[in-house]
Amino acid sequence: MLFGLSQLTWRGDLVALLVMTQITIAAVTIYLHRYQTHRALTLHPVISHFFRLWLWLTTGMVTKDWVSIHRKHHAHSDNVGDPHSPRVFGLKKVFFEGAELYRQARKDKEMVERYGHGTPNDWIERNVYSKHSAKGIILMLIIDLLVFGLPGVSMWAVQMMWIPLWAAGVINGIGHAWGYRNFECLDAARNVLPWGFWIGGEELHNNHHTFASSAKFSLKWWEFDLGWFYIRTLQAFGLAKVKKLPPQLIRQKNRNQVDIDTVKAVIGHRFQVLSHYYSQVVRPMLKQMKK
Repeated sequence: MLFGLSQLTWRGDLVALLVMTQITIAAVTIYLHRYQTHRALTLHPVISHFFRLWLWLTTGMVTKDWVSIHRKHHAHSDNVGDPHSPRVFGLKKVFFEGAELYRQARKDKEMVERYGHGTPNDWIERNVYSKHSAKGIILMLIIDLLVFGLPGVSMWAVQMMWIPLWAAGVINGIGHAWGYRNFECLDAARNVLPWGFWIGGEELHNNHHTFASSAKFSLKWWEFDLGWFYIRTLQAFGLAKVKKLPPQLIRQKNRNQVDIDTVKAVIGHRFQVLSHYYSQVVRPMLKQMKK
């Protein structure tokens, strides 16, 4: 049983590993982040519980802990109180020790209770997923060994470091340090890449921090959010329902008077208005001044 029940070649193992890690990414961005934390969509109970089970096996993370930490991150983003800001702790620490910052934050039970409201509290959550959070990853090791044989140990190790590296390190760290900004939101969040396919769309971090309650992270025509593609696919099969999207900016070119409705619209769409003003007014003026 050197190669396990699957008897896959090393190429087959690599494909299986890629599929499993991408399922983990999908579970984090769709279930933990967009559904449980921000309530941007709802999921069919079958899909919701599959993600819970998968996260228990591949990360050992408790839904309430993750949600509370992320909500506090948004409440104090890049300020004192942010559980994992590179502006507070330094980029090096967040990138290399992001998982440790997560473990430290989850010890604050008062914070977990304050920010973790509305998360699952059923029998299986209380008696399995939360009570025995570490046993899921041990079970995953056994499964990997049975299915993939000795290569399963290495595959399991990659699974264990996937979220600490790409979510805790890259998104929480680099996502607040390097990249481009579509909108001048109140923190330092940046879009790491315009094509969010490797980390499920989480690469579009500036877009998300500007419209935190949106189920869709891609906002420009040239941006891609793989998590949104998954959500639309689930929606097509009646397994997901989108509740919130970014507000749509509607321009009326022939309207020259400013009334209360115009003021409300500008306030409600302030990020889009400022972005449009910069691209259409400020940037051309700066180019003209350089000539």
